[in-house]
Amino acid sequence: MSAQNPVFIPGPTNIPEAIRKACDMATLDHRSPDFAKIFRPAVAGVKQVMGLRDGEVILLPSTGTGGWEAAISNTLSPGDTVLAARFGMFSQRWIDLCQRHGLNVEILETPWGQGAPVAAIEAALAVDATHRIKAVLATHNETATGVKSDIAGIRRALDAAGHPALLFVDGVSSIGSMPFEMEGWGVDIAVAGSQKGFMLPAGLAILGVSRKALAAMETAQLPRTFFDFRDMLNSYAGGGYPYTPPVGLINGLAESVKMLTGEGLENVYARHARIAEGVRRAVAAWGMTPCAVSPELYSDTVTAVVVPEGFDGTAVVTLAAEKYGMAFGVGLGEVAGKVFRIGHLGSLTDAMMLSGLAVAEMCMADLGLPLTLGSGVAAAQDYYRGQGAAVRAAA
Repeated sequence: MSAQNPVFIPGPTNIPEAIRKACDMATLDHRSPDFAKIFRPAVAGVKQVMGLRDGEVILLPSTGTGGWEAAISNTLSPGDTVLAARFGMFSQRWIDLCQRHGLNVEILETPWGQGAPVAAIEAALAVDATHRIKAVLATHNETATGVKSDIAGIRRALDAAGHPALLFVDGVSSIGSMPFEMEGWGVDIAVAGSQKGFMLPAGLAILGVSRKALAAMETAQLPRTFFDFRDMLNSYAGGGYPYTPPVGLINGLAESVKMLTGEGLENVYARHARIAEGVRRAVAAWGMTPCAVSPELYSDTVTAVVVPEGFDGTAVVTLAAEKYGMAFGVGLGEVAGKVFRIGHLGSLTDAMMLSGLAVAEMCMADLGLPLTLGSGVAAAQDYYRGQGAAVRAAA
């Protein structure tokens, strides 16, 4: 793999030079006032990105998986029931994590390529008269299939059923790249990771926590030590940590949120939407389709491209790495071999994306897939050229 080429996996994403330099810092006493000067702007910026005003941000030395574990261990007790749809690899992994913690998971089986089934969620909540269900788990952006789900719709389902369950959302591959309104959607815990839209190396689980979720931790009985929100918040009051924090990553996060808010969140979201649409037009020009079954489900951060019957999507990814030094994502779980994934999130421009589409085309042509070399690139170019005025206005 060439370090000079951008990556087109759904994370970790390309790291801007300013963020890389911010992470590369001399040792700092994490119990000194100097650390608080880094930490507080990082937290304030995350709140802005998440759409969180009345709640807390927790920064854990971990990844999104640790964030999932922290969400349940701080708010639930052994034997509690949670409701979750299974419609991709990452929704499945959260379900597995809950089961390993002794929770009863009520699973709504959903075909891969579809989003969280809002109507089925509402129906399950409506018949839960005794409120056995303590939390609803939702994956906002299913990275395995390139599908986004309607989180606002799930909140409406909870409200329509008059159900008090907590709403936990995996926003690992959406937050910082796609619109996310934690308070507007009534989300109780939102989980993000440093290595996606925040454009950092992996190593931070970033959580937004509502007042309702903070209250739930007072009665939660699942064990937690390293991930205990109470210890974190008690230390935060003094601008510190209950243990040694990843100072460089937190300094990088402060720079990341400065970059995101400096660009303007609406411009960030518009850039991602524009780049994603160019990718989808390229896919159509190749005579292929996204794994997501309908346009309202299309993700603006990753497209899972369904390859023709008889071809192997993993071979496209392998050849790209070996011959052209460029990274794409393989298919996972039920879609392994049936798709390859193009990540288009984080530090990315139209021009960078065109390089990825060109390499993907070369790989597919090398492997004998039925496409016209240059067709996808041309389709994306036509779209990006037409959007040029919007790009200049955003700059």
